[in-house]
Amino acid sequence: MNEQTSIDSSEVAFYERLSELWWKEDGPFWPLHRMNALRVGYIRDTLAGEFGLEPGRAEPLQGLRILDIGCGGGILSEAVARLGAQVHGVDVVAKNIRVARSHAEGSALPLDYEVASAEILAGRGEIYDAVLNMEVVEHVAELDFFLNACMRLVRPGGVMVVATINRTVASWVGAIAMAEYALRWLPRGTHRWSRFPTPFEVESLLAAGGFDVFAHTGVGVNPFNMGFRLTPYMGINYLLSARKVRAEGSGEDAADS
Repeated sequence: MNEQTSIDSSEVAFYERLSELWWKEDGPFWPLHRMNALRVGYIRDTLAGEFGLEPGRAEPLQGLRILDIGCGGGILSEAVARLGAQVHGVDVVAKNIRVARSHAEGSALPLDYEVASAEILAGRGEIYDAVLNMEVVEHVAELDFFLNACMRLVRPGGVMVVATINRTVASWVGAIAMAEYALRWLPRGTHRWSRFPTPFEVESLLAAGGFDVFAHTGVGVNPFNMGFRLTPYMGINYLLSARKVRAEGSGEDAADS
C-alpha cells in the first residue's frame, strides 16, 4: 500500500528542469525576485507584531525558528535569514536544495536546507515559531493533507503565512492566459487553474486545524514596470496570516497551553 503524500511527481519533474535558473533574475523565476522585497517586508512586520519584536532593528526576527516550506532555490529563505531568524528551508526537489545550498555557501547565514516534505517533518515532530507557505499550496496533490501536515509544524501561538493564487476568472486570465501564454512571463504549465484555492477554502482548512486568520491582503502586479504591491483586491494573488490558537483536536487555546 502506498503512503499518502501531497507530492505531485509531475510538479517535481517540472521544477527539476528549471532548478539551475532560480537565481537568474531575468529568468523564469523573475516574479519571485521582484516580489521578494514586498513579501519579506510583509513577513517581517507580521511576525514582529505577533511576537512583540521591533521590526526596525537590524535583525528583527532574531530568536525565531522559521520553516520555509517549498523553498526552491532559497530566494526567500536567504532574505528571512538576513533578518536574524533561524531558517529551515525544505523542498521535495533535490536539485532545488543543491542550488540553495550552493548559493548560500560561505554566507554564514543561519540557514539549514533539507530535501523533505511537510509530512516528513510533521512525522518526526518538528516545531517552528512560524511556517512560511509561499506559492506552494497551488502545486500540491492534496491540499487538505498538505495543510494539515503544515499546521502540525506550528507551535501553539505561532504563525503561518500562506501566499497563493485565487481560483477566479481574473486569475485564469492574469496568471495563466496572460502570464504564461500572451506575455510569456512564466513557462507554460507553471500553474493549473483547478489547483488554485480560494481564500475561503484555505481559511476553512486553517480554522479546522485550530488557526485564526488575523490578516489578509491581495498582491497586485503592474504590467508596465512589473512591480508588485499590496492591494485590497484578492481576486488573483493573495496572502493570509494565521495564528495557531489551539492544538488540533485539543480544544485548548494557545494562551492556556
